[in-house]
Amino acid sequence: MKTLTKELWMDIPQRRQIVSIQDDIERLISESRIQEGLVLVNAMHITASVFINDNEPGLHQDYEKWLEELAPFDPSPERYHHNRTGEDNADAHHKRQLMGREVVVAVTKGQLHLGPWEHIFYYEFDGRRRKRVLVKIIGE
Repeated sequence: MKTLTKELWMDIPQRRQIVSIQDDIERLISESRIQEGLVLVNAMHITASVFINDNEPGLHQDYEKWLEELAPFDPSPERYHHNRTGEDNADAHHKRQLMGREVVVAVTKGQLHLGPWEHIFYYEFDGRRRKRVLVKIIGE
């Protein structure tokens, strides 16, 4: 069995942003020369997410609105106990929990085996510092 392990570095200048990472994943699958296997893609930080969904800007705006309604940004220590530690990112932890940590996708004939409209994204909830995404490809 062959493997390839790489890290993508994300530099998001604002607090929240959705970024397509599918081209990066496809490039790494090609680099791995793996034809049949799996790729794991996971955010290495507890205030970021990797997810799969439609690459449609309206949906991305809907995520922003929905997540803000469920876990609004509030840096004060009154709303979130976590912010009593001196942090201001408790909402980011909750948003990550909702959107998930990672995705696993089949690799078939050297390509991502995704359904119609599926696309891989990184979602930053507490940006303004460098973060990593792990990509692990295994197979033959």
